[in-house]
Amino acid sequence: MSPSWPQRLSKHLLLCAVAFFTLMGLAGYAGPAAADDVTSLKDWKPAFDPSGAKYTYILSNVDHPSIAGIGVGYKIRDRVWAMSNGRLFVDFRPLAQLGGEKDVVRKLKMGAVQGMLCSSVAAAGVAPELGIVNLPFILDTSEKLEKFRNTPELFEPFSNAAMRQGIKVVDFTGYGSYGWATTTPVRNLADAKQVNFRIAQAPVNTDIYKAWNLKFTVMPWPDVPQALQTGVIDGLDHTPIVCSITKKFDVAKFFTQINYTQGLYIHMMNRRWLEQLPADLREILLTVIKEESAKARTNTDLQQLAQIEAAQNAGVEFFDLSAADKATLIEMAAPVYQKWGERIGITYLNLVRSSVQ
Repeated sequence: MSPSWPQRLSKHLLLCAVAFFTLMGLAGYAGPAAADDVTSLKDWKPAFDPSGAKYTYILSNVDHPSIAGIGVGYKIRDRVWAMSNGRLFVDFRPLAQLGGEKDVVRKLKMGAVQGMLCSSVAAAGVAPELGIVNLPFILDTSEKLEKFRNTPELFEPFSNAAMRQGIKVVDFTGYGSYGWATTTPVRNLADAKQVNFRIAQAPVNTDIYKAWNLKFTVMPWPDVPQALQTGVIDGLDHTPIVCSITKKFDVAKFFTQINYTQGLYIHMMNRRWLEQLPADLREILLTVIKEESAKARTNTDLQQLAQIEAAQNAGVEFFDLSAADKATLIEMAAPVYQKWGERIGITYLNLVRSSVQ
């Protein structure tokens, strides 16, 4: 999130955002245990009977809909139902009901699942070009993300990156700005070198942490709570929204705001299914996804502010990494830009970098 963005937010709107997301049930999300309890989704049941729909769009995600970038699935469901007069039902399945991301990607390619909100850290495994959103300090603010999304010459290569695998990227939502949640204060890079960070099982992330010369452990998300509590890891590479909602701040009482990239949920769709959908329904679906995804990105900014406020009130201390330390991280990431520039396409990478500055 750009430092200037909150300054433009009125005090009234910020207070409303904090109140709204506090009351939304975020505090009621009990963390990893709740992720296995699909009965917690009863509050999101549709207010209509979908059994009469002629077409069904199964949309998967592994996370909890209390995250704004995930809850958008239900907003898409309800609007598409109304606009299609009940012809198209978006059957949204969060909380890994259809399996983990790797399993769902396989189902998506086959058409057994028609859509998924795939985490950006996993997306680079689908197509290298999708890894561009994970590279450090490129699409690191909300403003840059919006320019990337709304500039056809930037977004269309991203949208078409996985077409050879039968997948089209139609949009994305988010889950906030990446930083470090730690059990000891990390005020600078010298402090960071003493921490063992958990990072996602993703090639871009591994390359970044190797280039930064920081200690890290690649670990599945379900293993994180115990590892954090027992000291196997003492740092977590993630966003304030996720750390707050999943109770990681109960153990990790410090957060260093690096904001080196934005966590995204990339909306992928089975291309063959989309092309066979009647033209009017296809237009409705894509229009609703675009409009609701844009709203969700704005709500993600609000939710991040709200969750930082809530964490601070609970005693979590936040630090900003200095401009000099950020410059050092950018310099150290040169091998990552080179390696992934070759995979993504150096011309495209340079275009994105120069266009969003």
